[in-house]
Amino acid sequence: MGADFYELGSDRGSEITPIGIGRNCVIDRAIIDKNARIADGVVVTPEGKPENFDAENYYIRDGIVVIPKNATIPPGFWI
Repeated sequence: MGADFYELGSDRGSEITPIGIGRNCVIDRAIIDKNARIADGVVVTPEGKPENFDAENYYIRDGIVVIPKNATIPPGFWI
């Protein structure tokens, strides 16, 4: 869906995951909303999970993973 704005390295601290999708990520059957932050090495797939599920930074509906607006997924996280 894109982003409302883009960050330069000087716009954020070094500890904050930048807006967008990091390197070496695998994304399958997912919707990623605006301004989401997905760190490096994240795997997003509904495979092996319930059809409908709610978690802190994502949810699954009808077998589709949804990363909501402004959510942050930490490095190496498997969904």
